[in-house]
Amino acid sequence: MFTKFIRLTAPFVLAATLAGCAAKSPALYSWLGYEANLDAYFRASNLSPDAQTQLMEQDLQKIRASGLAVPPGYHAHLGLLYGGQGNLDKFAQQVDLEKSKFPESQTFMDFLTRNFKK
Repeated sequence: MFTKFIRLTAPFVLAATLAGCAAKSPALYSWLGYEANLDAYFRASNLSPDAQTQLMEQDLQKIRASGLAVPPGYHAHLGLLYGGQGNLDKFAQQVDLEKSKFPESQTFMDFLTRNFKK
């Protein structure tokens, strides 16, 4: 009798367990065009650094408006774009933002700052 009960209920328990695992958790970060901008940066695409900076600044406003967090590396990448354009004040500002939001990045951000000033 008990084994029959187990045999009949096991598929339902399995289905409920799998349904619970498949439930999506809410997004923590808003990536928007960040990945495409990284791709454009590293491939040296036809998109100028100035255009990439503008796109990232526009996306940053959208991210803030959405209430989601800025993803890791976003401010660092934006800082590198500013630094490449010679705007060292905005470079430093973005690197500091990255360090404050993601303290684990401090060592790498300090490395970028030291090597960018050379």
